[in-house]
Amino acid sequence: MARRVIDNIADIADRLRDQGAEAERIGRMPDDTAKLLKAAGPIKLLQPKQYGGFECHPREFAETVMAIGALDGAAGWICGVVGVHPWQLAFADPKVREEVWGADDNTWMASPYAPTGIAVPTDGGYRFSGRWQFSSGTDHCDWIFLGALLGTADGGIADPPTMLHMILPRSDYKIVDDTWNVVGLKGTGSKDIIVRDAFVPSYRVMNGDQVIDGTAQKEACVTESLYKMPWSNMFPLGITSAVIGISEGALAAHLDYQRGRVGAQGTAIRDDPYVLFAISEAAADINAARQELLANVDRMWDIVESGREVSFEERAVGRRTQIRAAWRAVMAVDQIFARSGGNAARMDKPLQRFWRDAHVGLNHAIHVPSTVYHASALSSMGIEPADPLRAMI
Repeated sequence: MARRVIDNIADIADRLRDQGAEAERIGRMPDDTAKLLKAAGPIKLLQPKQYGGFECHPREFAETVMAIGALDGAAGWICGVVGVHPWQLAFADPKVREEVWGADDNTWMASPYAPTGIAVPTDGGYRFSGRWQFSSGTDHCDWIFLGALLGTADGGIADPPTMLHMILPRSDYKIVDDTWNVVGLKGTGSKDIIVRDAFVPSYRVMNGDQVIDGTAQKEACVTESLYKMPWSNMFPLGITSAVIGISEGALAAHLDYQRGRVGAQGTAIRDDPYVLFAISEAAADINAARQELLANVDRMWDIVESGREVSFEERAVGRRTQIRAAWRAVMAVDQIFARSGGNAARMDKPLQRFWRDAHVGLNHAIHVPSTVYHASALSSMGIEPADPLRAMI
């Protein structure tokens, strides 16, 4: 049987688990951890074979991110976020693919995609400026995807608004240190990014709206099922997988802590039916979240593999499923943390870090249920959702 990346992760599990406290202390992934992960290969799972990647089934990517997140939440989060970028770069202009991977096929790319920059057309490309928050793992990345709105020469925004994804090398942007002082996922080093009047050639720019609706993939004439998958299934996959993995790590830490614990009333936890009930219920919910997310990506894969285009209703159901999986897992973590006693809150206990990381992961925009649930319910009744409700679907 061929060795998989998840087997490489198992080999370094103890080292990943042990470095979690150091990552939190320094506020980013330690250099040694980045080297371990580069050698293990999780960021290459969705990368084209042409550039040394594995082009794996997205289920395998999700399972690997979960495994890393269960060892250290911040490392899992970085692998989930940074690991999706090769999927998008696979259908970018061949010239930028060669720039990023030609000399080093283990180059990592950061983001974020929030359109907080302005790109103004000029000869051969765009003049680009802006500031972004939440660039996870950015210290170990040499290129970046940044979201932008198409601007006009007079300083305004194009009408209708057009979202762009700008691709820049490290020399064209600044990482702002001391901008990641947070309560959870501290080890992700999700710092601010600043770009000041950079020139971005046209071939390094992707139309963000077309990436989301699948037009960019069609225009790139991709033939592999992996790169025909809907953005709304692939982009959230790494993020939600990380949250579920973090929840699994919390459960493991809880079980380890409770095994020999005696409660305040003198009852050993192994003899407390109420805590044992909560443990089993939480474990079932976390497992349900895992299976729900994996079944969701399998379902999308099967549709794409059959040659059929995924409908908006199916994409909306997929996003609804993904969001609910994340919430179900984190709510289960709350149930076991609340039954872990006061000592579980001590900073030298891993459970409190998993608990904090899970909640900060749930705060990502991709996990906001409101408009997605609204759109999914309408489309399931055969009612076409209005444009604002279709965002990120």
